[in-house]
Amino acid sequence: MKNYLRLLIILFVFWGCADIEKVPESTWGTIQEKILKTSCINCHVSGSAMTKQSGLDLSGNDSYSKLVGVSPKNIAAKNDGLVIVSNEGGMKGLSKSYLWEKINAYDREHFLSDHPEYGQMMPPGQNFLTDGQLQFVRAWIEAGAPEEGVVADEKLLLDSNKYSPPEFVPLKPPEKGIQLHLKPFEVLPNFEREFFQYTNLDISEDIYANRIQIEMRPGSHHFILYSFIKNINQSNLPEFDVARELRYENGQYNIETLRSMQYHEFFNGTQWPRMDYKLPPGVAFRLDSNFGLDQNSHYVNRTDSIMIGEVYTNIHTVDKSEVLHEAKVINWSNQNIFLPPKKITTLNKSFYTNKSIYVGQLFSHAHEKMKEFSVIIKGGTRDGELVYWTDDWQHPPIMSYDPPIKLNSGEGLQIITTYDNPLNEAVTFGFRSTDEMMILFGWYYE
Repeated sequence: MKNYLRLLIILFVFWGCADIEKVPESTWGTIQEKILKTSCINCHVSGSAMTKQSGLDLSGNDSYSKLVGVSPKNIAAKNDGLVIVSNEGGMKGLSKSYLWEKINAYDREHFLSDHPEYGQMMPPGQNFLTDGQLQFVRAWIEAGAPEEGVVADEKLLLDSNKYSPPEFVPLKPPEKGIQLHLKPFEVLPNFEREFFQYTNLDISEDIYANRIQIEMRPGSHHFILYSFIKNINQSNLPEFDVARELRYENGQYNIETLRSMQYHEFFNGTQWPRMDYKLPPGVAFRLDSNFGLDQNSHYVNRTDSIMIGEVYTNIHTVDKSEVLHEAKVINWSNQNIFLPPKKITTLNKSFYTNKSIYVGQLFSHAHEKMKEFSVIIKGGTRDGELVYWTDDWQHPPIMSYDPPIKLNSGEGLQIITTYDNPLNEAVTFGFRSTDEMMILFGWYYE
């Protein structure tokens, strides 16, 4: 009898465990494990800049309550009646879900054109979710975004295809403003071409820009617009419409181009192939009528055939009467870079202000050995607070701050950057993608 009872107990435990193992994970549970944890939590983690900006921390066990039925922090999306995830179900629920707007890569052109004030798409850069992940999330939202139960087939996740941005399309000129165009140019095989071309803006008085659009053919490492420092001797300004190469075909630097770069004053730029950035109402960049803009294009061609580059820029302008705050440029750089061979190296440098400023935007610039780029506040009541972080050197996020980060006199920002140099030789500061940089761009107003 005892053996019989023991056998029944064993069978009961076995069958019970087997039944438990057969219980499928809820769709929401799968989203947490296979989408949020792999693609979202690395940015939306407690204390990160992305979390502080969006107000969305997905690193805890209460992610559901922070997503479903919750108003977004983004004012434009909130005013449009969106919630982060709607539980209304169907197409209505999908159309009211801010999350879907942010991740639906296939509607990217609509997002960038009609809702640039919604911030950047997620995940940042071009790290789009797979088609399977998108369809899985869509099925969940259309089913009313339940916390329990299975409402989507997990086989959807097997589809690993991803959205590819559309072919390059020239920008239409702005209704009010200026369009710049770097006409098609060649980039030699297995070569990094970087050049400057000074362009006449043909303006008789200072103008104010509150929106910048940039569209580039594939293969660009970066595109930057430079003005020039006020005290430059006019004889040191470059000729208009003449391409000035940074490197010759043999890889040697062009000394004349390097000499002209010492007079540069950063105006705007991006590492994204497509950018549409609007400043907040009442804030605008001022373009000095004494100068044109020096267009700086850097393409990296690691193929055996010629690559064609091309860049359009739209500078949208507003009347001076509409400008309450003139946006001034942040261009803080550490050029003291030495990365020993076969080592991971972390560098930091702090920059302080001698007056009160309001920082409205930050984005990083580094090269291929960068693993992490962080920015923290130095001084004041927010000392040590992380306000920017990325591990994407190719398409770093452009972070906008609403409200702006206030830095009082004597306070500042510290850049902390980690590099991994796998080579047998040291790496130092330089302009090629195989060299390194450590630059923080952005804007502020006083």
